Amino acid sequence: MARTTNLSRPIIEALYTEALILADDVRAVFALGARAPEFDINNADDATARLALSTEGLKTTTRMMHVLAWLLNQRAFFSGELSEGQVRRNGTLPPDRVADPKALAVLEPETCELIAETERLHQRIARLDAAWRSGFEMASPARAIHSRLKRRLSDLG
Repeated sequence: MARTTNLSRPIIEALYTEALILADDVRAVFALGARAPEFDINNADDATARLALSTEGLKTTTRMMHVLAWLLNQRAFFSGELSEGQVRRNGTLPPDRVADPKALAVLEPETCELIAETERLHQRIARLDAAWRSGFEMASPARAIHSRLKRRLSDLG
């Protein structure tokens, strides 16, 4: 059975490499934050920052795991380990849970940028997943105009 897809192995491999590097950065930032000694448990501001770091860290690492799982499914498909049907049934990228603006307000700018970078990667993969699931069917603007003109002319005649 011939496989037809508009995704290519080089695209998936490039995204996978990007995701691995980003996941390593996420792990480093949030693992370091969990051990940060500068938080004072009795200080309300520090408690708020620690909670924000914890919740956003969980969302961010989960986001990256979802992205990596989607990419691993695509890699398995390209290597023949999964069929297209298996990937379509079980390889959907889960929706993202974006960062809470209130939590971001108490985090360091570098951490906020890392979170935003993971959100952007998830959005890119989500668009790719949606396009792949629809068979990369995109209406040509020229064909859309042609269809409208044809309908209008048939309404007149």
